[in-house]
Amino acid sequence: MKKIITLTGIVLLLFSCTNDDNYVPIENTLDVQLKELLTSASEGKELSYFIFPESDDYSKIPHDPKNPITKAKVDLGKLLLHETALGRSPKVEKMRETYSCASCHQVNAGFSSGLRQGIGECGVGFGINGNGRVIDQSVPVNSVDIQPLRSPTLLNVAYQDVMLWNGQFGGTGTNEGTEASWDNIQENFLGFQGVEVQAIKGQGVHRLLIDDEFVNTHGYKELFDAAFGDIDESERYSTTNAALAMAAYERILLANQAPWQEWLKGKNNAMNTAEKRGAIAFFGNGKCYECHTGPALNDKDFHAFGMGDFDDSSKAIILDDAGFDKVKKGRGGFTQKSEDNYKFKTPTLYNIADNGFYGHGGTFTSIKEVVVYKNEGVPQSSDVTTENLAIQFGTINLTDQEVDDIAVFIENGLRDPNLKRYVPEIVNSGACFPNNDDQSRNDLGCD
Repeated sequence: MKKIITLTGIVLLLFSCTNDDNYVPIENTLDVQLKELLTSASEGKELSYFIFPESDDYSKIPHDPKNPITKAKVDLGKLLLHETALGRSPKVEKMRETYSCASCHQVNAGFSSGLRQGIGECGVGFGINGNGRVIDQSVPVNSVDIQPLRSPTLLNVAYQDVMLWNGQFGGTGTNEGTEASWDNIQENFLGFQGVEVQAIKGQGVHRLLIDDEFVNTHGYKELFDAAFGDIDESERYSTTNAALAMAAYERILLANQAPWQEWLKGKNNAMNTAEKRGAIAFFGNGKCYECHTGPALNDKDFHAFGMGDFDDSSKAIILDDAGFDKVKKGRGGFTQKSEDNYKFKTPTLYNIADNGFYGHGGTFTSIKEVVVYKNEGVPQSSDVTTENLAIQFGTINLTDQEVDDIAVFIENGLRDPNLKRYVPEIVNSGACFPNNDDQSRNDLGCD
């Protein structure tokens, strides 16, 4: 009888462990400690304060009141953002229809560029995650669409109301009161938030062109009709509507399958011990949450950490029309206020491990380097005044173990492994994407 009871108990134990899909391991002390820290860091809002909604739950995703998210807009925007046939206003004719928005915001680099300095038109090649893209040596350098700052990710942009490192795009919220600085950003006066303004402005800046010919040639008419059927047909196929569709799509790009997000939703085994220790240091001694908070781990504010710029390295190219003196000053270059000088927008930290370059000037090549830099508090840039430096810079006194753990938490715990769910299998033109030059076609296996 004893053998039968023992065997039965084993069978029941095995059955309960292998057939209960909702099985959650018992909390350990790290889980308990982390939850206590999150309660404090969220001002009592607890874990839900940090959780993303599902990407198709449009009512819960922050959106511009003037641009409600709809499935029709998302479907159209998803294609347009990757569509290389949109590259129809090049400076160099042979580059026509070889680039797209996704040239600098592609999935393999976490919707960033994979380069220190993103290249749109006049770039060739892709490599593995965009790291193989280089300037076509046969074109004049001043014809290249190259960025004066590291291209920020499109992930989690729903959780910010202004765009770019200096926050200059956006006509509401954070930018209220900055109207005197909008001379070259007339799009801000349309009253849209930053995601929408960037999508409007970016089409001209990055040499993209929406018109009836594009819409009809590549079969986009029905998609525009579905998304903007309430707008008169004479105004329907426009730069603005294309931008609103792309912005709606960008807003649903949420890293909601990252291990950290799974842990927040109750799967205690979604992160390993080192990642949990890293989260504890992040929300504890590291005080990282003072800037990196909320679902996207960004506070919508601007901070100076003295990081270097592109002019610190011979590996960067700065074109005369970049207005680099203003670019280097970050928020201050836009607002013209000295107290804003050298302050840059807090970035989201999700999937930054996919890129390989960190800081607004891309002067770091590992996440651990950035953590060490903030811990030691020695500025790379000599231009930043001491009074403008963030109070957390060099004052957190992390141990070597805490530095290592925070880096692991960011690299692994905040990395959504399934971002390709957001990318189309094919665009309407049938062209290669995110780039369509000969070398990229070869690198991407399009031929």
